Amino acid sequence: DDVLLTTAHGQAIRFPVTDVRVFKGRDSTGVRGIRLEDEDAVISMAILHHVDASPAERAAYIKQAAAIRRAQTGETAENENGNGAAAEAEEGADAVAELTPERYAELGGREQFVLTISERGFGKRTSSYEYRVSGRGGKGIAAMIVNERNGDLVASFPVETSDQIMLVSNGGQLIRCPVDDVRLAGRNTQGVRIFRPEDDEKVVSVERIPDDGTNGDAENGDADETGPDAGGGAA
Repeated sequence: DDVLLTTAHGQAIRFPVTDVRVFKGRDSTGVRGIRLEDEDAVISMAILHHVDASPAERAAYIKQAAAIRRAQTGETAENENGNGAAAEAEEGADAVAELTPERYAELGGREQFVLTISERGFGKRTSSYEYRVSGRGGKGIAAMIVNERNGDLVASFPVETSDQIMLVSNGGQLIRCPVDDVRLAGRNTQGVRIFRPEDDEKVVSVERIPDDGTNGDAENGDADETGPDAGGGAA
């Protein structure tokens, strides 16, 4: 497996779990995972499955997957996946890889999607192939654009298409929505509006709700039977 660390200022680093050696005890100092800029802080750690694929293969897969998705849904190419992986492929390979149907299917079966959310309620899903594997201790690569519109990042973790997510603001407001409603986009993009907090509020917590076959119960009337607070209790 690989470790994915993400910071509030929009940087991320992915490195093999084996880069972190086993220490003698809980009170050991540990080793550096990511080198932080001034006033930055790590806001999440996630575990991703390791996939042996070259930068050229990853770029080719993302480009082909995006083309298929556009053909199926009619999406535009704006903010599509692949910019980061394509740039890496150009730097690290003489030619763009051509994937066989078997290799494309193999990479598709191992692909994960990383959900990233900012404190102003913007977010996106990005292919795990956009996050290249490197050595620990570096400054990382862009996970999402951090600016006045988006604010700092508050969450970044892998999700399944069938999941739901719940966002909560420091003003006590929340929203619950399907992961499938969150657009797929490349790493170095701004994301789309998921939650609209008040001007003096910000998102402080994001939780993944796995699909266990009961996510739709409240919509079917169960919440009305237990009173107005049932939604909060279910969360």
